[in-house]
Amino acid sequence: MQSVIDRFIRYIKIDTQSARKSETYPSTGKQLDLARLLVEELQALGLGDAAVDQYGYVTATLPANIEKEGVPVVGFLAHMDTSPDLSGKDVTPQFIEDYDGGEVTLNADKGIFMSPEEFPDLKKYVGKTLITTDGTTLLGADDKAGVAEIMAAVEYLLAHPEIPHGTIKIGFTPDEEVGAGVDHFDVSAFGADFAYTVDGGEVGEVQYENFNAASAELTIHGRNVHPGKAKLKMRNALLIGMELNELLPVFERPEFTENYEGFYHLYQFGGTVEEASMTYIIRDHDRAVFEGKKALLGKAVDYINAKYGADILDLEIEDQYYNMREQVEPHPQIMETAIAALHAVGVTPIIVPVRGGTDGSRLSYMGLPTPNIFTGGHYGHGKYEFIPTFAMEKAVEVLVKIAELVAEG
Repeated sequence: MQSVIDRFIRYIKIDTQSARKSETYPSTGKQLDLARLLVEELQALGLGDAAVDQYGYVTATLPANIEKEGVPVVGFLAHMDTSPDLSGKDVTPQFIEDYDGGEVTLNADKGIFMSPEEFPDLKKYVGKTLITTDGTTLLGADDKAGVAEIMAAVEYLLAHPEIPHGTIKIGFTPDEEVGAGVDHFDVSAFGADFAYTVDGGEVGEVQYENFNAASAELTIHGRNVHPGKAKLKMRNALLIGMELNELLPVFERPEFTENYEGFYHLYQFGGTVEEASMTYIIRDHDRAVFEGKKALLGKAVDYINAKYGADILDLEIEDQYYNMREQVEPHPQIMETAIAALHAVGVTPIIVPVRGGTDGSRLSYMGLPTPNIFTGGHYGHGKYEFIPTFAMEKAVEVLVKIAELVAEG
């Protein structure tokens, strides 16, 4: 299984960071550097239809090696981009072999360390080999680990024709991290009956639930007056924004929530006395509670506007994706197959909700039921991201076993 590690290291060396509010698709041209490499590698493996289209989608077909009626076509998907939250350029991975359970030095010169007290997931991997960052970039396991695992699974199936499998569709998408991963994805042309994203989570995680999600953009119109002459004239847009934020439930922020608890997340706030802007993301697994959260934000805006006697705040809310559970549950065999595959390779299934979204959530509403399978990565989007090597190897085994189980029916 060394192939999956080699591929992962090769892929993270390519900067594929996506960009918010870009007017192009994909949002950054550098994502195509990895897309073109993957096409070359797929073709070298013998997948002659491998191609990248005008939107940056890489697709390919692994033909069936059995003649059997009624075998479903399964898809495996992962995204190529990395998060805009931290640089993905000049990634320098480090291998921590036979991890001893203590503090991990990411960058001694910069004083960047990682302790199991602050990052308790480390405690699960004593004795294992970890791949970490050097403390200056993210690692890119989200989701180049998924890309590498799918590629390694294809390679393994081709090298072991004794393992029966039906037709398998491969897809690699851009811009997942900015919520646009499947904006132009052609489900019908892809041709799968169902699929799995391979995108995050510790060993054993299988997910068919995710947040309902919306973004909220607020513009605050203030009035700037010389502070010495400001009495009863100035309206400080920055302070009004702070007042608006305090109207939302304090304990419904990401830092106070877990499991099925949703949140309001203020992740951008800036401007001047004259005008400021705020950007929230709103999340909840329960659709009714999700709608209630959006309504509460609207009421807070109405209150501020009524208080100051003018349209101080402009609010735009846009739904981004919905909980895929209602699209996956009518097809129980999809999850049953994934769970059976985990058991077959000696991994205990962990059924947990995604506290975020994946391409699979939107694909499920586009007619392609697509739950998620672990990659093994931890603490994505930041300099503390790491992944155990054995987890990637197990993910490859799971994908190979899914292909075999689907063929067996």
